[in-house]
Amino acid sequence: MSTDNKNRQNQGPGTIELRVEEISQLFDNLDPFPFRERDLDKDAEAYIVGWARELPRRQPLLLVVHLPTSEAATHQASELGEAMKRYFANRADAARLELKELFRVGRRSLSIGVCVLAVCLLLGQVVAGRLGTGYAGRFVEESLIILGWVANWKPIEIMLYDWLPLKRRIDLYGRLARAEVVLKPFEGTLRPNAF
Repeated sequence: MSTDNKNRQNQGPGTIELRVEEISQLFDNLDPFPFRERDLDKDAEAYIVGWARELPRRQPLLLVVHLPTSEAATHQASELGEAMKRYFANRADAARLELKELFRVGRRSLSIGVCVLAVCLLLGQVVAGRLGTGYAGRFVEESLIILGWVANWKPIEIMLYDWLPLKRRIDLYGRLARAEVVLKPFEGTLRPNAF
């Protein structure tokens, strides 16, 4: 194992720190579900995900929430870790479903594209046989071949490239779902914009 890999493993978890006046700032107040099942506030999620994205992929994550001592003693504070884990696990599951749907669309598009390509190749041969090997015959034959390959462009793009950002998002949400959440109480108050 290289020295760089050893240093990375000994580095400990990547820390993401948040400062809030109230735990409710982290969650969507319009969400009607009980606290443990609420969605994170969009700004809080963007902040957490943005920081997690900047940390090395193999490094475990630690979410440190700085909050007033009075907030740390609440029932919501005791459920904060579970609520965050549940939220990011749900986000990972949603991204998995999105990836599954993308591959389903890709397979269906590929089967249509391959059929279109086969028809275009067959028509190209027929047209070339009827028009001969002259300019017009070659023009129509090559145009049909290009059309057949263009019909496969999107499925090939899906199968080769489009799935990768979704897979990375799944991995990131999975890391966040496994992250340890630590509360750090403090005395006093914060400035209005906490994150």
